[in-house]
Amino acid sequence: MVIVGYIAAVVIGLSLGMIGGGGSILTVPVLVYAFGYEPKDAIAMSLAVVGVAAVAGSVQHWRLGNLRFKTGFFFGGFSMLGAFLSSRFVSPYLSGGFQLILFSITMLFAAVFMFRDRPPKEKAADSPAALALLGILVGAFTGLVGVGGGFVLVPTLVLLAGLPMNAAVGTSLAIIAMNSVAGVVGYSGTLAIPWEFVVGFAALTLVGIFVGTALGQRVSHAALKKGFSVFLIVVGIFVFYKSVRETSLGEGHKTDNFRFSFPAELAHNPFHHRFTGVETDNYRALPLRHRELARYE
Repeated sequence: MVIVGYIAAVVIGLSLGMIGGGGSILTVPVLVYAFGYEPKDAIAMSLAVVGVAAVAGSVQHWRLGNLRFKTGFFFGGFSMLGAFLSSRFVSPYLSGGFQLILFSITMLFAAVFMFRDRPPKEKAADSPAALALLGILVGAFTGLVGVGGGFVLVPTLVLLAGLPMNAAVGTSLAIIAMNSVAGVVGYSGTLAIPWEFVVGFAALTLVGIFVGTALGQRVSHAALKKGFSVFLIVVGIFVFYKSVRETSLGEGHKTDNFRFSFPAELAHNPFHHRFTGVETDNYRALPLRHRELARYE
C-alpha cells in the first residue's frame, strides 16, 4: 500500500495540474488508508501538502495578474485566525474519527460543486464585515478537515468581494496557502509532524502538478472535471462509511470513538486509552461500556 500511496501523491499533483483544483482533497484518505496515519496526523500533514500546492498555483496566477493582494490579505488574515484557533484549541477536543467524518462530508460537497461546474455570477459588491466573518469560518473549517476549501472561497470572493472569476481563483489559492500555514502551526503544538515524509510527499505532488499542467493542454477540461468529481463522490462515500463504522465500533479499529476527548490533565488510565483513544486516571469518567470491559483487564 505504501507504493500505491506514493503513486497517489503523483496522481494528486496530476489532477491539480490538469483540472486546476480539487485534487489535493485526496491527500487525507491517501495518508490514512495507504500510509496508515491516524486521522489527526493525516489532516495536519494534508494542510502542509495543500499549502505547497496552493503556493505553486498562486505563483502562476500572480504572473498572470490574477492576484488581488488587498482582498487576499484582508480575507486571509481572518481566515488564518480561524484556522489556527480550530487546529490548536478545537481539534484536541474532537476525536480523529469525528474529524474524518466531517472531512468525508466536505469531500462530497466539493465533488457536487465540481460536477455542477457553475461559476457564480460576477457581482460588484464589497462587504468587509461579511468577508471577515466568513474568513474566520472558512479558516476554522480548513483547520479541522485539512482541505483548502476553494469551492467555498471562490464564490465568496466573487459575490462578497466583487472579484472577477480569474482573480477570485488566483486570490483563493493565496488564501489557501495562508490558511495551511496557520493550520500547520496550530497542529504542531499538539502533534509531531513527520516533516521528512511530508516534504517527500509534497515533492511528488509538485512533479505531478508540472506534468499535469503540460498534459492539461491536450485533453477536455470539462470532461476531466466531471469524471474526477464522480471519483471524488465514490471516495467520499467510502471514507464516510469507513469512518462512521470504525467510530461506532470504538478504538482498536482505526479511528477514535465518536465523542469528545477528556482534558489532558486526566491522562494516565490505560483502560481508557485502549478503548477510547483518550487516557485518563479517572475511572468514573469512562463510559459505562468501557468500564465493563476494563474490569476484565
